Amino acid sequence: MKIIKASERQREDKGAKVVIAGKAGVGKTSLLYTLPDEGTLFMDFEAGDLALEKNGGWKGDTIRPKTWKEARDFACYYGGPNPSLADNQPYSEAHFDHLVKQHGDPAEAISKYSTLFIDSITVAGRLCFRWCKQQDEVYADKTGKINNFAVYGLHGREMMDWLTHLQHIRNKNIIFVGILDEYQDEFNQTVYSLQIEGSKTGRELPGIVDEVITMHINKDEQGKTWREFICHTDNEYNYPAKDRSGLLNAVEEPHLGKLLTKLMPTKSGTVTQKFDHTIPTQETKKKEVA
Repeated sequence: MKIIKASERQREDKGAKVVIAGKAGVGKTSLLYTLPDEGTLFMDFEAGDLALEKNGGWKGDTIRPKTWKEARDFACYYGGPNPSLADNQPYSEAHFDHLVKQHGDPAEAISKYSTLFIDSITVAGRLCFRWCKQQDEVYADKTGKINNFAVYGLHGREMMDWLTHLQHIRNKNIIFVGILDEYQDEFNQTVYSLQIEGSKTGRELPGIVDEVITMHINKDEQGKTWREFICHTDNEYNYPAKDRSGLLNAVEEPHLGKLLTKLMPTKSGTVTQKFDHTIPTQETKKKEVA
């Protein structure tokens, strides 16, 4: 085992792992416009790319997994093998070697993509759940009936293995987009959480990523609205949020290119498109009223 010196660690090429949560229709998919076209790969689980057709359309590349096996295969191919796994396990060296034989050297095929934008983890979880219900191990030996506890247990393990493998890709930015659920708890308090099948993934995901950010639509007294990123755990809306880096303000512009530059100054390319984002101040409000 090699000890990595501080000077080596500081020179390493790093990437940020970010969760963007938001209610349906808030504009999460459109955040792709704020990333460089050339270095970004869009992992489209939702087939919801109509949001990317405006202004001539987003010019980046896309991959559309239709099965859970395809999602696992891509994570292994993009991130490389986990040498600690047995050959018969997903993400193992044998799994990776098989994918290289099928698709060629990933250094040539996909190394140019420094950012992977996954839309959405909510739909990826549903795809995984359907796969889990088809596995022999979730059926009871005696009755032959499906065991729901076994299904959710397998789903939790599969999702966490997939997410952890992506999280361990040190030199890539991985952005997970998810739908934000709103409900009332037993004390009649409004609670927000990521919409993901099963409780394990939603509970553990915030702990493995660097940033959890909620995309929010705010409104002033005159009814003017604007979008913003809520980045700190202590926020007035009780949204899920955390900033492991300590570099983000409580509220940031909803622009992923600028966000990644702030988190990883040496990683992000030049962004040519962005959202208009102006947080109204008292002065601007007075001018609008006048």
